[in-house]
Amino acid sequence: MKRRNFLKAGAAVYATGGLMPATKVSAKVNSANETLNVGVIGCNGMGNNNLRSMLLSPNVRCAALCDVDDSVLARRKSEIMRDYGNTPALYRDYRRLLDRQDIDAVIIATPDHWHCLQMVDAVSAGKHVYVEKPISNSISEANRMLEAANYYKTIVQVGQWQRSGQHWIDAIDYVHSGSLGQIRTVKAWAYMDWLKSIPVRPDTSAPHGVDYDMWLGPAPKRSFNTNRFHFTFRWFWDYAGGLMTDWGVHLLDVGLWGMKAGTPRRVVSSGGNFAYPDSAMETPDTQQAIFEFEDFTMIWEHANGIGLGPFQRSHGVAFIGNNGTLIVDREKWEVLPEVENEDGSTKSKVKAVEQQFARQGESGLDQHTANFVNAIRVGEKLTCDINVGSLAAINAHMGNVALKTRTSLSWDAEAWRFESNKEANELMVPEYRAPWVYPKIIS
Repeated sequence: MKRRNFLKAGAAVYATGGLMPATKVSAKVNSANETLNVGVIGCNGMGNNNLRSMLLSPNVRCAALCDVDDSVLARRKSEIMRDYGNTPALYRDYRRLLDRQDIDAVIIATPDHWHCLQMVDAVSAGKHVYVEKPISNSISEANRMLEAANYYKTIVQVGQWQRSGQHWIDAIDYVHSGSLGQIRTVKAWAYMDWLKSIPVRPDTSAPHGVDYDMWLGPAPKRSFNTNRFHFTFRWFWDYAGGLMTDWGVHLLDVGLWGMKAGTPRRVVSSGGNFAYPDSAMETPDTQQAIFEFEDFTMIWEHANGIGLGPFQRSHGVAFIGNNGTLIVDREKWEVLPEVENEDGSTKSKVKAVEQQFARQGESGLDQHTANFVNAIRVGEKLTCDINVGSLAAINAHMGNVALKTRTSLSWDAEAWRFESNKEANELMVPEYRAPWVYPKIIS
């Protein structure tokens, strides 16, 4: 999209006051000896994991924490003081954290429906950003975040940390070598036996010390329900996209990486709450989606409550080629050869590769956060920049849009819309609850 100016709307421009629109900034590069001050927005789960991983890099300091839950803030403050010897400032309103001129970078690990506004506000304030996956809760938000990052020119890393894991890199290098022959199908899956049903629970008042209205933010106004709070927010459409976006962005991203692919030309999806029909979950416990590209298909499937997925692995990605199949997950990768009969004897089409395990002590996450820090300090190339993160999110959200419309959707990449399907195109763009406003572009 051609544009002369980016209008930062959303949290920053409504009447209670927020950040003033900033001019476009150039990314600041610190020396390795200079302290990198980091703030965290959303400290309960991955925000804390990301921070602790980032603090493994030298001269990185936690300067501020922001969360809507006072108990979470108190706990994380105590842990930082105990383990790192400094006292971070505490905020309930992320905009006040972004006002701090001494903060160089922020980690955004709030629920998915908050990512777009907070990331746009952060880059417009001149902050580098490490944003959790999926980067957005809709297709249009992912695209808007890409535009904002490219306009403001700060460094944005997306938390799809497989991109930094060496055994993942080795597996994809093998895919790119061509040894598998023509790859006709990519399979990606997540069978989560530890994710059980959640029972229907009554609405209650929000816990003491929780700013629930701020937690909702741009999402629709609803009474507080513990099912929709903290970890299990993932299973409600207002805030997230279920396993399709939670694990799908990790694993579909690997498929796109291996195939050097963009958006599909057609997508169809099916699923429902088949295992736990009485569950409070809105998102499906069982789902399949097929993404049709020009010369291959990519298949996604997930299941809550069971763990025996394809190739007897609970999760993974399989590249199925004419010569063999490469299978990779968070633990290892291997190649299974196709065989053919020739003059009465059996011959493998490609040499088998025995299981190649992730290196001991390598988490992937630690390499990923270190890559972010090094990108800020010395200009190291990001392993999962905003372009990669937005593409993975867009594909995953396409699967959910196809599920909701129950139709086969054709995608027009030039017009950036679904062909001849008004409902699908409307589902691309979220409705923000006043006074929060969806970020806009003026061209």
